Amino acid sequence: MPEQKPTVVIADDHPILLKGLHDFLFEIGLEVVGTANEGQEAINQIIKLSPQLAILDMEMPNKTGLEIASYCKRLELDTKVILLTLHKELYLYHQAKELNLSGYILKEFALDDLSKAVSIILDGGQFFSEKIFEGIKENKFQSDAPPLTPSEAKILRLIAKGLSTKDIAEKLFISERTVDKHRSNMIVKLHLEKKHNSLLVWAQKNRHIIN
Repeated sequence: MPEQKPTVVIADDHPILLKGLHDFLFEIGLEVVGTANEGQEAINQIIKLSPQLAILDMEMPNKTGLEIASYCKRLELDTKVILLTLHKELYLYHQAKELNLSGYILKEFALDDLSKAVSIILDGGQFFSEKIFEGIKENKFQSDAPPLTPSEAKILRLIAKGLSTKDIAEKLFISERTVDKHRSNMIVKLHLEKKHNSLLVWAQKNRHIIN
């Protein structure tokens, strides 16, 4: 009786990349049981087929790879999720870790990394591209930026460690509102975009400055 191949659902909204991924996985001994070119269809396939693995593009119409991973976690599905992404932002990596993702792989190294990742993940491990942490441009303090206060610097170090506003407030015995006010002030001082996680990304890129 032939050995059963590990099953996988794949999703990418670029047909050429989807076909290339399908052929590559077939070559390394996986059985592609379902394909999708957008997020909702990927979820439908995962629920219907219960594959051992789901390899998903991070950015797709209808549902992103992170949203699909979050959905799988909420439903407590056994499928192990691997995200393929063009992005090296550390906050995405941390979101991926929070969702118990099995893999987070940069597209430019996908073929090299995937062949290593699949066996590690099927054995119950996790795989994250090492290159996520390389080549990230470092932002130095702006020369005209006002210096951070000791309180702000302390909060920034905790943000760099991935602590939430609630965790920081409890740790420093201050209100969440005070933490948020410090966050807003630092975003202005450091000339950052006023968007979710911009301070976390900056803090993690510049640990050497703030520690």
